[in-house]
Amino acid sequence: MTVFNKNAKISHHGAIDGVTGSCHELHIDDNNSILIDCGLFQGAETSHHGSDQEHLAIDFSLKTVKALVLTHVHIDHVGRIPYLLAAGFNGPVYCSKASALLLTDVLEDAVKIGFTKNRQLIKKFIKHINSLLRPLDYGEKQSVLLSNSKQKLSIKLKPAGHILGSAYIECEIINAAAAHQTDKQKIIFSGDLGAPYTPLLPAPKSPYGCDQLVIESTYGDRNHADRKHRQTQLKLLIERAMQNRGVLLIPAFSIGRTQELLYELENLIHRYKKQFIVKKSNNTLIWDDLEIIVDSPLASKFTEKYRQLCDYWDAEAQNKLHQGRHPLNFSQLITINDHKTHLQTIEYLQQTARPAIVIAASGMCSGGRIVNYLKALLEDARTEVLFCGYQARGTTGRALQDYARLQSKKHSAYVVIDKKKYFIKARIMTLSGYSAHADQTNLLNFVKRMRKKPRQIRLVHGDSQAKEILQRLFQEQYPEIDVRIPE
Repeated sequence: MTVFNKNAKISHHGAIDGVTGSCHELHIDDNNSILIDCGLFQGAETSHHGSDQEHLAIDFSLKTVKALVLTHVHIDHVGRIPYLLAAGFNGPVYCSKASALLLTDVLEDAVKIGFTKNRQLIKKFIKHINSLLRPLDYGEKQSVLLSNSKQKLSIKLKPAGHILGSAYIECEIINAAAAHQTDKQKIIFSGDLGAPYTPLLPAPKSPYGCDQLVIESTYGDRNHADRKHRQTQLKLLIERAMQNRGVLLIPAFSIGRTQELLYELENLIHRYKKQFIVKKSNNTLIWDDLEIIVDSPLASKFTEKYRQLCDYWDAEAQNKLHQGRHPLNFSQLITINDHKTHLQTIEYLQQTARPAIVIAASGMCSGGRIVNYLKALLEDARTEVLFCGYQARGTTGRALQDYARLQSKKHSAYVVIDKKKYFIKARIMTLSGYSAHADQTNLLNFVKRMRKKPRQIRLVHGDSQAKEILQRLFQEQYPEIDVRIPE
């Protein structure tokens, strides 16, 4: 029999060499464990796991795993679920009710790319996933069935403010054999925490406390600009791009970032409606006539579901709805779904240099329709590329950010896409303030606002520098806490 330990054992099967592949295992005893997330590795982080198939394979035992709990439905947190099922997992999958509505679309897309395009097989897979799903309300206490155990386990989901449906997970283990049920532990997995004032979503609130905390560290080494500043910067970038008669390309994840950007763009159009963006004798453009193209079938699908789930929006967004505004469905918005129109749009923009904003996936330019836009428009000096989120090592997005810094009259920077060089004549910009991740101060405050501080903090989901800086700051503030970086 496993002794009830002061610190529960936690294994990490991803998100320890970088920011992707999130997958953590909480061991209750020798016979029972649960998984928190099961995500894909992306960019350079796939190289730690050998070939393409090796980094997708489930390389840990599922013998004791009784359940899977999901923090949210981004691909780096759920993308290995098909491989988990193929490896024999058949237990319940717990997630928030909003995540349950979004998950099947994410996984259907992942299966089409990684497994098969056979509609019957995909339909069968989705039906099986749906049979395993156990949607939970925020704050609902859910017992997890264990076998041959002296322990009891319950989980609870709390809003994380990252994307719609995102949650941090509170796990409570109680020693059922104890005379009094005071012999218990609480372990929290943060998932991805959102920043305060993220468009559409309420800010996450810190829990009362815990014994162990597994927390992300994506921006553990820096802080974001405040919302007013980033809105001003976004407006200036749009105005400059339009005055240059160029296309503003914004790579964005289909779920979360795309909807947040649409929300902010609707706000700018509403505020400056009849004001000129460009005022020249042969070229005028007012905000009300600005074309915003969302070229992603998946993003369009998720945007529709975001609209259906408006009950989960924050008070500011709810007020806009009551005013008769439609932050995710306004007249300047053009959606492109079919591939033929996608290619025609690229050719049209390339030939005419018509001012427009294009939002397309993927957010790290590692695939998806944004790649075709980059191939066509990167070598046009009128083009601007705006990154609003984290770019992992080894992705085309990170390469563009890094190589763009080398741009000068004496040095021509280039990026390799599909084994071909493309010289970077477009202007590459980054607005990290629009990241859906908490920044350094937000992460520190998540712990600071706990009434009961954890005995141990584990830093995951971050590059080495981010984790090391955040570790040092936690250690300086709380010398009594064991702050560690898992290997």
